Amino acid sequence: MLDFTQQSTPRRRFLTRMAAAAGLAAVAPRSLFAERATRGADPTLEAWFGRIKGKHRIVFDAPAANGGMPVVWPRVYLMTMNATYGTTDADNSAVVILRHEAAALALGDAMWAKYGLGAKIKVNDGDHPATRNVYATITTLPLPNIGVVEVLKTGVLVGVCNMALMVMAGMLAGPGGNADAVHQELVANVYPGIQVVPSGVMAVGRAQEQGCNYCFAG
Repeated sequence: MLDFTQQSTPRRRFLTRMAAAAGLAAVAPRSLFAERATRGADPTLEAWFGRIKGKHRIVFDAPAANGGMPVVWPRVYLMTMNATYGTTDADNSAVVILRHEAAALALGDAMWAKYGLGAKIKVNDGDHPATRNVYATITTLPLPNIGVVEVLKTGVLVGVCNMALMVMAGMLAGPGGNADAVHQELVANVYPGIQVVPSGVMAVGRAQEQGCNYCFAG
């Protein structure tokens, strides 16, 4: 099974990227992209981008779990904006795009347990690799409403990269496995309220087109 994390040498990083590309090719043939192109933009996706509003807008680009910070900083941003400018959460927009290995943060506990995601992206629960999504609700910091599930409740927009989910599915399925079935399983276990976006990089770009300032969160 391939590790999702960066390796310690340039050669290993290169091999990991090549393996990821091979996994993507296995589950996302060119015909799939051609079909989507002919269908045009997904109205649900465009409606999700349309929810970006307000004077103050930011997108957090999260390619790694980074200790859960991708779902801590949006809360900090909104709290400090509100305290500084007298706004409310509804007056501003914070967007989080989970891509690359951070896509695992969008998945419920069942997928973390079944596929050992904590070991694969080096996220621990105490002294052991996490078998649950420890970033769903974060209680170890003196801040309210932090964690993937918690920020969704406050109106933060969270998107997860479908490309990352497809590559992840190919790696989890392994040689000869049914990557398409694993991908469907992963998508079905994305937390309600999270938008699956065609790719994380595309979503970061679209959010900036909607007036969001950029913040690297990984």
